[in-house]
Amino acid sequence: MRLTAFTDISLRIVMRLAVAHRDELLTTRAVAGMLAVPYTHAAKAVARLSELGLVEARRGRGGGLQLTGKGHAASVGEIVRGLEGAGDVVGCEDDPPCPLRAACRLRAALRQAQESFYASLDGVSVASLVAAPTGTVLLSLTVAE
Repeated sequence: MRLTAFTDISLRIVMRLAVAHRDELLTTRAVAGMLAVPYTHAAKAVARLSELGLVEARRGRGGGLQLTGKGHAASVGEIVRGLEGAGDVVGCEDDPPCPLRAACRLRAALRQAQESFYASLDGVSVASLVAAPTGTVLLSLTVAE
């Protein structure tokens, strides 16, 4: 299983915001520059993270991004589930649908594997992701020009 680039970018944004100082409000553009990702991708990720209640995004003068209490407390499994959704690993119902779908055992096995993957991430906290030495590296990132 491979995570989407969207989920990867979102997790990196969560990690950077997790080490931000209390009074440090980063903009989406600054975070995108620090993480070397396109601004449009970062903006979509921030919007989704805000919908999930993990990031607070304030606009205007004095605005910026902050990880919420829920964001600090979330497990990586919870975040990935929220970003990736509970969809099937394979496209059994695609157009045209798979001719084996009525009697297929693969779909159930893949769902079980997917849940095992998420469950293994449930034990990983945001705090553990940004523990040394990662937190120091995250704090040293500057906006690419």
